[in-house]
Amino acid sequence: MADQTMRGAELEKKAEKKHSGWGLFGSKYEDAADLYEKAANCFKLAKNWDRAGAVYIKLASCHLKLESKHEAASAYVDAANCYKKISVPDAAQSLNQAVNLFLEIGRLNMAARYCKELGELYEQEQDLGKAIDYLERAVDLFQSEEVTTSANQCKQKVAQFAAQLEQYPKAIEIFEAIARHSMYIPNTSAL
Repeated sequence: MADQTMRGAELEKKAEKKHSGWGLFGSKYEDAADLYEKAANCFKLAKNWDRAGAVYIKLASCHLKLESKHEAASAYVDAANCYKKISVPDAAQSLNQAVNLFLEIGRLNMAARYCKELGELYEQEQDLGKAIDYLERAVDLFQSEEVTTSANQCKQKVAQFAAQLEQYPKAIEIFEAIARHSMYIPNTSAL
């Protein structure tokens, strides 16, 4: 593990040199990104989650300089996955960055998925108010992409948390809407 940490530190140092040095046509950012990714993997192997997360954020920055928003968002997700093991606030911040980038590039399904994940993170932290906010955002995004099953799962969580927060009218309204939607049977006699 110590070997991986040392190797990761060396790769990170090389990446920073590339990143801050001279380069032609963005190649310095591509080279730095490659080195940052290798460094982050070394830190993950060493279970040095804090360093791995920080390097993934640097990797995201390189991808943004290269105008590769999808790759930047993926790097933020990788950072969040590392931070989940040590710091929920850092994981939430990284996931939020990823959501914003996925929204910018029109990947609504990915944004919805990570909004749902943010809701689950805040549920673990017992911050049900924030959990509801992110889950409701996920519902809107899932519905816009017509991913009904995932939207309904998020709605059920929102209703559950609303009930726990004694927001009974909201919880009842959501549960009734889910029940009505589930009972809907199309009129097949007209066919």
